[in-house]
Amino acid sequence: MLIWSFPVESKSLFLTFDDGPTVNITSWVLDRLDEFDAKATFFCLGKNVEQNPDLYKMIIDRGHATGNHSYSHIKGWGTSVSSYVQDFDLASGFIDSNLVRPPYGRITPKQAKILNERYRLIMWDILSRDYSMTVSRRGCVKNVVNNLRPGAIVVFHDSLKAARNMKYALPKVLEFAINQGYKFNKIEL
Repeated sequence: MLIWSFPVESKSLFLTFDDGPTVNITSWVLDRLDEFDAKATFFCLGKNVEQNPDLYKMIIDRGHATGNHSYSHIKGWGTSVSSYVQDFDLASGFIDSNLVRPPYGRITPKQAKILNERYRLIMWDILSRDYSMTVSRRGCVKNVVNNLRPGAIVVFHDSLKAARNMKYALPKVLEFAINQGYKFNKIEL
């Protein structure tokens, strides 16, 4: 089962970050989240956790959740089921979480079926598109704030590629949402 959002009765949002932990970027994100008393879930790449174990520990120590985003950012489409699942299982040796998110959101039904036997598959319903060179910094803000609703799962990236847009958009999104009465929670299943 793919989870795209959560049914909630309160004005809760679920902010997520993909692709880290990344030196200088993940710590910047954590500082911004602290400023706004917001919690998030970081879908980490196993190879990045292996290279940056202190950053991974910092995420957890600051009260955020983590999830498995594969070891090597593998694409589901065009990859055998066994290779795909092995990449997530390899990452699980570094990431202590039952949550997974497929890179690019691309996963075949058979891959999803097998991963669902081991993990909880978390997708999203609001994509900032902070990674896109064709989306402006303001466009990233609009992609999020124009689509906010209780229970939404929002995706940003704590990666070098997304840093320019994300660093502009994240504080603006946090401020806007909090002023609208939203609270940011980590995903716990």
